[in-house]
Amino acid sequence: MGTIILKRKKLTLIQSLYIFEVFKGLAITMRHLLKNLIAPGKMMTTQYPEEKKVIPAVHRSEHRLMLRPDNSIRCTACMLCATVCPAHCIHIEAAEGDIPEKEKYPQKFTIDLLRCIYCGYCVEACPCDAIRMDTGKLVDSYYSRVDFIKDIDYLKTNHPKGLSPYSEGVY
Repeated sequence: MGTIILKRKKLTLIQSLYIFEVFKGLAITMRHLLKNLIAPGKMMTTQYPEEKKVIPAVHRSEHRLMLRPDNSIRCTACMLCATVCPAHCIHIEAAEGDIPEKEKYPQKFTIDLLRCIYCGYCVEACPCDAIRMDTGKLVDSYYSRVDFIKDIDYLKTNHPKGLSPYSEGVY
């Protein structure tokens, strides 16, 4: 195959200064400015502190652990959520239960929110519906990386307003 050589058109002095392109860009900016000043209701932005964006019910947000009526965690430490997680952000340490009906339970259950990609695989893989991502809470901002690692105590109490830790939610 031969090499194809393209010849570029030589720019004039006015074209090389890009004056017309600068004015085209300014015209587009002014058009958007005037459109937003005339009809502010059609703007796509949200005035954040005053207006909260509506989060759909199926949005995958922060994790929570579901509880049984006796306030024990539904999780049986089967490790399916940690195994299926592509980001490897879930860490579980299992312990033996003292009640014969409840063989294993998670002694430690931590989720690193900085590593989590919010794919929802952990929710789908859980056979006992112990983990959900229906809190409607977005991730907060913190000053330290350690604050993004959520432990079992936080996950047990991280329930949305209006839904109990025992109720059937979105999933």
